Amino acid sequence: MATLKELAKQDELFSGGHRLCAGCGIPPIVRLVLRSANAPVVATTATGCLEVGTTIYPYTAWRIPWVHSAFENAAATISGIETAYRAFKKRGRIPQDKNIKFIAFGGDGGTYDIGLQALSGALERGHNFLYVCYDNGAYMNTGIQRSGATPFGAATTTSPAGDVIPGKQELKKDLTRIVVAHNVPYAAQGSPHNWADLSKKAEKALKVNGPSFLNVISPCPLGWYSKPEESIEAAKIAVDTCYWALYEVENGVLKINYKPKQKRPISDWLKMQGRFKHLLKPENKPLLDRMQQYIDTEWERLLSLEGKII
Repeated sequence: MATLKELAKQDELFSGGHRLCAGCGIPPIVRLVLRSANAPVVATTATGCLEVGTTIYPYTAWRIPWVHSAFENAAATISGIETAYRAFKKRGRIPQDKNIKFIAFGGDGGTYDIGLQALSGALERGHNFLYVCYDNGAYMNTGIQRSGATPFGAATTTSPAGDVIPGKQELKKDLTRIVVAHNVPYAAQGSPHNWADLSKKAEKALKVNGPSFLNVISPCPLGWYSKPEESIEAAKIAVDTCYWALYEVENGVLKINYKPKQKRPISDWLKMQGRFKHLLKPENKPLLDRMQQYIDTEWERLLSLEGKII
């Protein structure tokens, strides 16, 4: 794995001057993944915050070949590009020793929900690419609507906390487990607060032969109603509470990359975000308890599977 000093010397493939919000988790995620590639990269991005904030015509923050895909087909786009690359090599139009990496980026709306069919198809076909989901827990780009990634109890514009419902009533979809069920060579969860872990996982993901997947928690001050300067700390606390576990599944074997010495209560994470303020009221303690119980159960499930083929 590259050291921080080595990563800092890599060419900057994602420039500053983009229009993403202050405190957004997406820029550090994208910058670190691209710096970890150690090869030429071609990328595609689903419609969403990343695309809108980095390609306002006639400007672009991308210093690599880049394609904008619709909400639903980033994985299909990158699989087509990767297929063309293999065909060009076969025909001698690209040298056999030319090594290009292919990465698709998508938010949780374009990955958990709208783009799931394209992602599943690309994984099943076995294309050689990395899919990176930046999970900020809602359709932030279009008005903070709930998505399959929205946590239980979170207030969004389509699951508002009030007299009728106390926020989103459904549990978050476990997308990483869905991807693992496709028997891909490598899948993992990461966080922008732990650069070493995320960089190592990006390097691994881009070295495997076949499809790989990174699900990365991405703080969103706009939709989380949190302070921009606390975004990285919020990501860290999400990991320390085990709401967002850092683990990888390599060739089917699960490994937990970080185990908190003292697991923090989920309330430590919730109180940083206005979208959960209603859950901290005494009358909503049963909802808070349900959320804590779910997190505890899922953490114990992961612990029980460590070192096993899943």
